[in-house]
Amino acid sequence: MPIPYKKSANGIVINVKVEPRSSKAVVSGLLGDQLKVKLTSAPVDGAANKQLIEVLARFFGVKKKAVRIIKGQTSKTKVVEIEGLQKPPDI
Repeated sequence: MPIPYKKSANGIVINVKVEPRSSKAVVSGLLGDQLKVKLTSAPVDGAANKQLIEVLARFFGVKKKAVRIIKGQTSKTKVVEIEGLQKPPDI
């Protein structure tokens, strides 16, 4: 199933729905037009955002510095840019 995305000047932009305090840190599928990501970290002091960047970097096969949260730093719904990708892999 293709992941909905928009092209940006540097790569792609995706919408992400985060579920903190889960048992596993994993990309778990799609929820409408959002990529659903489960995280073990609590949303305290940026821990969940840091883990989200790590999980997405591993999933997309890019370096952590290529993943950037551009909107939703303190929300469960985020907009994330992944630099260097032309299109995301299917899920």
